[in-house]
Amino acid sequence: MQVTTKNLLKMHLVVFIYGFTAILGKLITLDAIQLVWYRMLIAFLALGIILQIRGKTLRVNWPVFWKLTGIGFVVAFHWITFFHAIKISTISVTLGCLASTTLFTSLLEPALVRRPLVWLEVITGFLIITGLYLIFQFEPNYIAGIATALISAFLAGLFTVLNKMMIARHRPLVISFYEMGGGFLGITLFMVVNGTFDQGLQVPLLSDWFYLALLGVLCTAYAFAASVKVMDVLSAYTVVLTINLEPIYGILLAFLFFGESELMSGGFYLGTVIILAAVFLFPVMSRKMTRLKRVK
Repeated sequence: MQVTTKNLLKMHLVVFIYGFTAILGKLITLDAIQLVWYRMLIAFLALGIILQIRGKTLRVNWPVFWKLTGIGFVVAFHWITFFHAIKISTISVTLGCLASTTLFTSLLEPALVRRPLVWLEVITGFLIITGLYLIFQFEPNYIAGIATALISAFLAGLFTVLNKMMIARHRPLVISFYEMGGGFLGITLFMVVNGTFDQGLQVPLLSDWFYLALLGVLCTAYAFAASVKVMDVLSAYTVVLTINLEPIYGILLAFLFFGESELMSGGFYLGTVIILAAVFLFPVMSRKMTRLKRVK
């Protein structure tokens, strides 16, 4: 029980850091693709230094290398869609929609891990859809941002489940190192194909470098590795459920940093409340169902 509580507390710290990630994404002047390119490069280097200092081996076999590289691609495009959604809508809209990661995970985990479908998870997911419907209805000006944020949420659920499958056999720092490297490689190839390097990279401002350092080291190298490590104890669904606190932290931080520009309609907040209520009620209902089964 103490081990589980400790890991839950660590996960909450990670989620608060994730909430601050959205603020940094808004502050950095780079476009979403180049922002994530720098983020993954800095995180890759930081994780490599940490592993070298600790004397840990980076050796993995080729099948594992390619799997981790592939998951890194998924992580990269999750972050690109996440930051792009912020830049074309608002932090509040993006984080509100990101809570739908729970729904996608409830469907992806049984399919990929081959565990039974839990109907309580599916019901929770449909409550989240109700909340999302309200957000769509009351924020029609942000349809493109909402759609992009939902793609980001799907990718977040996918890489969380894939990481859950990898953590049983590999160390979290090593997983994170290869995924950051794989994501950086994937974005680099994409930038070569779309001609970004021919057109010239954006030169980060001095403030951008400071924010990128925070984003790469604290919000990525530390937070990503920590979120992978807690999966030793917590299920992928529990991790994603905890991550759904990110909208609360992020929306409050966004209002603190950006003021009235982050204020949304009443319908938006009603939809967000429904999403978060579904998320918070899930563990309560889950425990009750477990007790009823034991009584029977």
